[in-house]
Formats: sequence, structure tokens, C-alpha cells
Amino acid sequence: MDGPAADPRDESIGDLFGRLVEDGRAYAEAELKLVKAIAEYRAQRAGRALALLAGGVFLALSAATALVVGAVLGLSLYMHPFFAGLIVAAVLAAGGYALAMAGLKGMKSLGRDQAEQAALDKGDQP
Repeated sequence: MDGPAADPRDESIGDLFGRLVEDGRAYAEAELKLVKAIAEYRAQRAGRALALLAGGVFLALSAATALVVGAVLGLSLYMHPFFAGLIVAAVLAAGGYALAMAGLKGMKSLGRDQAEQAALDKGDQP
């Protein structure tokens, strides 16, 4: 950038407009670089957090598997191992179904409710 002339009144409208456009472009490029740097930094942090989360989920699933195997083996002392496995599977399936239905109900409730719709309708009216 050349910078302003000695007396801004001596510059033509075209020169001023050109300088304005150039300054605006430089500002937009600087903002874009800043946003890109922030996004890269956050992505790096998110990658580390995701790796830790995946490790935690893996260990939790391993613990749950050990608990299920222990329950089946414990029940197999009192009944046939197949029926012990069937009982544990039925209990887990019922729990999984209940959680899935609760989650599905929660997802359905994320749509517009009556209060939100009323606010939107009120905003449309002059």
C-alpha cells in the first residue's frame, strides 16, 4: 500500500475508492488467516480429545463385556449356561431398548415446539 498522499483533499475519488478496496481486501485476508489458524488449533485439540474419548469408550466397553461374562458365568452355577446367557441377553436387550426409545423421544422433541412456533409467528407479523 502506498499510504495517503500529503493532503487527502488532493486525492481523487477513484484513488480513495481504490485505497478503500485494497484496505478492505487486506483486512479480509488477515481475518481469514486468523480464522484458519483458530480452526487448525481447535481441530488439533479436538483430535487429542477424540483419541482420549475413544480410549475411554474402549475401556468402558471392555469392562461391560467382562461384567456380562461374569453375570453369565455366575448364573450358570444355578442353571444351564445357555439359559443363563439368554437371561442376561434379555435383560440387556430390554435396557438397550428402553435407552434407545428414550433417546428417540428426545431427538423428536428437538423440533419446533409450540412456544418456539409462537415466537416465530409473532416475529413475522408487522
